[in-house]
Amino acid sequence: MPKLNPLKNLHQSIIIRGAREHNLKNISLEIPRNKFVVITGVSGSGKSTLAFDTLYAEGQRRFVESLSVYARQFLDRMPKPDVDAILNISPTIAIEQKSITKNPRSTVATTTEIYDYLRLLFARIGKTFCLNCGEIILRDSVESVVNTFSDLDDGKKFYIAFEIPTHHGHSFKEECDALKARGFFRLLINNEVVDLNESEVITQSKKNIYVLVDRYIHRSNTKTTKTRLADSIQTAFVEGNGYVSIFNLESNLPRHFNQHFECANCKIKYDEPEPSTFTFNNPLGACKKCQGFGRSIGIDLDLVVPRKEKSISDGAILAWTTPYYKHNMDDLLSIANEAKVRVDIPFSDLTSEELQIVLNGYKKKYHGIYGFFKSLEKKLYKIQNRVMISRYRGYTICDECNGSRLKKEALAVKISKKTIFDISCMRIEDAKNYFENLELSKFDFEIAKRILTELKKRLNLLNNVGVGYLSLNRLSMTLSGGEAQRINLATSIGSSLIGATYILDEPSIGLHPHDTNRLIKILKSLRDLKNSVIVVEHDSEIIRSCDHLIDIGPFAGERGGEIIYEGKIPNKLPKTNSLTLKYLFGKEKIPIPKKRGETKNGKSITIRGAKENNLKNITVSFPLNKFVCVTGISGSGKSTLIHQILYAHAMRRFGATYVQKPGAVDLIEGFNFIDGIVLVDQSPIGRTPRSNPATYIKVFDEIRELLSKTTTSKLHGYSPGFFSFNVAGGRCDACEGDGFQKIEMQFMADIYLECESCKGKRFKDEALQVFYQNKNVDDILNMTVDSAIEFFSQFQSAKKVVKKLQPLFDVGLGYIRLGQSATTLSGGEAQRVKLAAYLTSQKNGNQLFIFDEPTTGLHFDDIKKLLACFEALIETGHSIIVIEHNLEVIKCADFIVDLGPMGGVSGGEVVATGSPDEICRNTNSITGKYLKAVLV
Repeated sequence: MPKLNPLKNLHQSIIIRGAREHNLKNISLEIPRNKFVVITGVSGSGKSTLAFDTLYAEGQRRFVESLSVYARQFLDRMPKPDVDAILNISPTIAIEQKSITKNPRSTVATTTEIYDYLRLLFARIGKTFCLNCGEIILRDSVESVVNTFSDLDDGKKFYIAFEIPTHHGHSFKEECDALKARGFFRLLINNEVVDLNESEVITQSKKNIYVLVDRYIHRSNTKTTKTRLADSIQTAFVEGNGYVSIFNLESNLPRHFNQHFECANCKIKYDEPEPSTFTFNNPLGACKKCQGFGRSIGIDLDLVVPRKEKSISDGAILAWTTPYYKHNMDDLLSIANEAKVRVDIPFSDLTSEELQIVLNGYKKKYHGIYGFFKSLEKKLYKIQNRVMISRYRGYTICDECNGSRLKKEALAVKISKKTIFDISCMRIEDAKNYFENLELSKFDFEIAKRILTELKKRLNLLNNVGVGYLSLNRLSMTLSGGEAQRINLATSIGSSLIGATYILDEPSIGLHPHDTNRLIKILKSLRDLKNSVIVVEHDSEIIRSCDHLIDIGPFAGERGGEIIYEGKIPNKLPKTNSLTLKYLFGKEKIPIPKKRGETKNGKSITIRGAKENNLKNITVSFPLNKFVCVTGISGSGKSTLIHQILYAHAMRRFGATYVQKPGAVDLIEGFNFIDGIVLVDQSPIGRTPRSNPATYIKVFDEIRELLSKTTTSKLHGYSPGFFSFNVAGGRCDACEGDGFQKIEMQFMADIYLECESCKGKRFKDEALQVFYQNKNVDDILNMTVDSAIEFFSQFQSAKKVVKKLQPLFDVGLGYIRLGQSATTLSGGEAQRVKLAAYLTSQKNGNQLFIFDEPTTGLHFDDIKKLLACFEALIETGHSIIVIEHNLEVIKCADFIVDLGPMGGVSGGEVVATGSPDEICRNTNSITGKYLKAVLV
């Protein structure tokens, strides 16, 4: 261990002494402050342990120490990182690769605070338009009414009046007497002035009768007349309960003004816009029907008409194909000629006019699809009606707010003809352009200047981190780990903190090489704000761009945890056992396959007419029994094509109850060539701390079986279930097998503290007294996969355990612990655990495996192992489709589908298909441009 001078570079470096957390080997190092630092190494070498479990954990602990007495009462129970000392640490902010929230109301705009600024902007300068007549709603004042006379010619004559009061229970005569008592003696009836002192007015109605306040002759330059005009208008407003009417004696047409926020034509009152008016998380602004979710339970047309390529006459309307309801179809066919509805063309080709008739009915001869279901709802006491409705019911766009999630009053407020929902539907890039070109009056601009500055800054940052293709109303729960992290990064930069330490976990996840340089600029701009930026990363471009490199290794798990290299990126490869530097300088390489699988004459799955989201009616084929890569700029449509169309429709085809609604497509051919489909994505393998790799791959069943066969278990009658932490028995009763307890902190993230009863072991003492070959259940769960394979391989009775653990080692997860909580696994680790589970199950037949960025969290050396697993799957007759940006993986594919050319509305097209060499020769492919560099 190098000797460090605690006073040396005190203000220039974060000094770590004797770090031993997890697999770290008592390491000491100096991390330069206000620099862009990359921590790298093979998967499981200790990168995240150093960055998050040591550095960030200590920063968080010290932060809690500075808080109130209430917060500090938990400090003694917060685990202190196993480190001798950390000196000169600044406030730490962790940006990890996890989705921001699972709240179904949370969107990109709300997470980044953009929606807060939008609400404030619309409340301050938004113009309200009448929902009935479309006229702008204005609140008049004495000054604004006086100003309407400024451009008139001198000599014009006007009457200033207000409508006669109408008090409940008062006769007209009583109203007139009250007016005379207050000094008003003239009425205006049918444009004629009536003096109350000279004649008695007899009328049946009080409507359209006005009380005359003043007769005014306009003089533009006379101060006295202006003062008199203002006084008269003020009097009329007071006596008229906020209303005043001015009659032009030439036209005899009144012009109405009011001090209320209401439509001058329709007399409909509106509430003045406030920020809460536009909040769908608040009852004041949320749509009452869907309560701010934008979707409500209703009849799902996609279930009613599941195959839109069929015509009406061929039975496209599934609900009416049974004999009991066939008369509804007969009604539709009988009016088709008269209503000009074509019943012999694909349902998807019907015009909007034809579709409206099919859905809503025609005269009294045909009640429509929606009318049919409404009639069933009226007779829900019949069980067949309840069954019928439930079969075709699903979550659909709310028909009251049309998915805006807001009350209609909020949508009446506009800025430059756009509602807040219109702007929320924009992509980040489009919203950025909209606000940069927004034209406002000088008055509105002064009010909105600071708000617009913040909006533009945040939108520009989001665009620069490569998520400009996302719409502002995109749900946060649908974001990938990389997208969520880059949004957090942009939000952090927008806060303009200075002197903090930012720790990021692979911000390049999901980013095409085309966008990597923009990300690097963002990271450096964060550094230039006098912050320390520490990034756990494997991307070669980001590593080459850093100010300081820390390489941990040499291998994973117990064989890692050492500093292999520390310093600036060298100009040439030094003498080192650093795998990272060996790959960077080309001494180690991921080899290009010597022979690629033939793709032209084999079986394939073909998608025709895909048009979901930004896909532009594309047709594309995926050869089977091959390794296929889907590539393209972030937001080009890869996930839409593979997840929402290919996978969703395949699940429907194979009879699974699939929650996600399949994407729009004309036809998919070739499902008959596969026996099943498996999605291996980055979603967690479990939602509770009790889920772990051992339970997921079913190896814990074998381990519990071994423990139950020991002498101690037989003596006490312990079954395998006694060693489960999912059911009562041997598990700790205090934490119910979690190993820790959650403490809810007011205004802070919840804190998870080690269970005081079992000390994190998750089992009772009785269970911990049972040993298999001197190892109890806690000892076994704390083993790494590597050490567990080595341990169990010694015993004949544990062969099944070794067989199930081997796939975890094969996919590069030998370093993870068997009982490691599923909630602590990264997206990439969770994905590889799933792959190992499928390798363990050894499904027969041709399964189609779909992987979504499987290289997440993988070092170059680990990618080699992953590609070997892919090759093994293909050799056993399976097919693989991978969504990927990593060029080392793409270069090894048999076939590539490249989407683009850009993201969002500029994407959604098939740019190129073919082998990696063919993609490189295609000048339209941005992926091909970067792929050339690795195909050497």
